[in-house]
Amino acid sequence: MAQGLARFGETQQRLLRQLLQASDGCAVEELCERLHVSHNAVRQHLTALLGHGCVERVQSRATGGRPQARFALTGAGRELFPRNYGAIAGALLAQLHTRMGEAEVGSLLQDLGATVAATQPALQPGDGPDGMARALAQRLDGLGYEAVPARHGDDWQVEAFNCVFHALARQHPQVCKFDLAYMEATTGRRIHHMECIVRGGHVCRFRIDAEPARGRGEPDRS
Repeated sequence: MAQGLARFGETQQRLLRQLLQASDGCAVEELCERLHVSHNAVRQHLTALLGHGCVERVQSRATGGRPQARFALTGAGRELFPRNYGAIAGALLAQLHTRMGEAEVGSLLQDLGATVAATQPALQPGDGPDGMARALAQRLDGLGYEAVPARHGDDWQVEAFNCVFHALARQHPQVCKFDLAYMEATTGRRIHHMECIVRGGHVCRFRIDAEPARGRGEPDRS
């Protein structure tokens, strides 16, 4: 599944960039002029982007004439544009390692994973032996992991083709503790890290155990 602006076609990407530059939004006519496309085409693209939740109608400017509908990016629309959190996150983890030590940083990452999971809706696993794997894969896929359920022998596992923390995890492998803690808190099950992209694997692969998730402070035996 494509992420960010890559989800959209070229004209829609150009339209979104125009709205990014317009603090008070743009009218359809303005977008026609800037994009050099027809009035109908702009409206069609805006309708699609409204449906995706990337664009919203905003208050018209007072012009003395007939009010013109204006459109602006939503918060979700702004998040389509690249963010570079890697540098500050890497520097922060390096400082934490120096001040707290490896064990404490690992424990902190586990706590963060559980905390993030607690802010999200409860997982709704489907029926059957593959139900939990499918539900977890869908949740991870929505976060950019490009995850799918996969059967390995008698086990249903989850394979993630995109390590969302790849550059960071290469410098600080303990970042994987965040992923594991997040998945355990999400599923309520013990998660075993079977394969890791950062460690040379083709995918990040996780086995969902029948056992309940480990308690706070319990060592990771994955």
